[in-house]
Amino acid sequence: MSKITVVGAGAVGATTADNIARKELASEVVLLDIKEGFAEGKALDMFQTAAILGWDTKLTGVTNDYSKTANSDVVVITSGLPRKPGMTREELIGVNAGIVKSVVDNILKYSPDAIFVIVSNPMDTMTYLALKASGLPKNRIIGMGGALDSARFKCYLSLAMNVSPNDLHGSVIGGHGDTTMIPLTRLATWNGTPVTDYLDEATLTKVAADTMVGGATLTGLLGTSAWYAPGAASLSVVESIIRDEKRVIPCSVFLEGEYGQSDICLGVPVVLGKTGWEKIIDYKLNDAEQALFAKSADAVRNMNNVLSTLNL
Repeated sequence: MSKITVVGAGAVGATTADNIARKELASEVVLLDIKEGFAEGKALDMFQTAAILGWDTKLTGVTNDYSKTANSDVVVITSGLPRKPGMTREELIGVNAGIVKSVVDNILKYSPDAIFVIVSNPMDTMTYLALKASGLPKNRIIGMGGALDSARFKCYLSLAMNVSPNDLHGSVIGGHGDTTMIPLTRLATWNGTPVTDYLDEATLTKVAADTMVGGATLTGLLGTSAWYAPGAASLSVVESIIRDEKRVIPCSVFLEGEYGQSDICLGVPVVLGKTGWEKIIDYKLNDAEQALFAKSADAVRNMNNVLSTLNL
């Protein structure tokens, strides 16, 4: 059986750990936080549901003790400052870069073979930082954002069409940001038929727009970042890795010429299995979509450039 660590016991991290425990993806789930007693309390609260819900995963909560994460197969990093109303993901770079680098360094002391799933924002830049700071093979560093954005895309499509989101297939590529993500409306399908057969251009444009501000909409309503869907999206990535499912999920990964981009982590459809991300799927974008992808890459690269100004 596997061991999974979730770093950051806030709403997203705790929801991720809870989902993983309920699915019994690992023999042990470790939840780590820097706040004294916080992870321990969350883990105990979750474990008290085991007898009610019928799962047997061992849950361990720890305060800043990375030795307890030893021999983790997958590590999910959710730690960092959450986004507040009016705050862009870009504004989080200065604070969260130092946190993410410290977490990666400490995890690798005890789990040198771990696969990392990055959730902390700005996610594409934090994924790039984790790759460069760790020196790990590119397949072991995965940004979660596309999984979440694609779920939101299917949510808004299902509302527009009044159908089950489970019968929809749709992908969002590009950067995990309000202005950088690209919902691929042209390729979205309902039970194998294009959604363009059922929705007019104006409706599809609104669906795409709603998807792009999906996170900001929830931040405005809740006063903080969302957690249920991010926790579920993180689970989907981890599950495909742990169970070697070979699922195709849009994730932020390091590109070396794919989709016309290099030296950047950006959302593209990838096959996820036991070694991390195994290959990139080419969706053969049309000229308009390729132009949007290039624009998205420029924006993410500008954020990545901020890293060079930080004393990390």
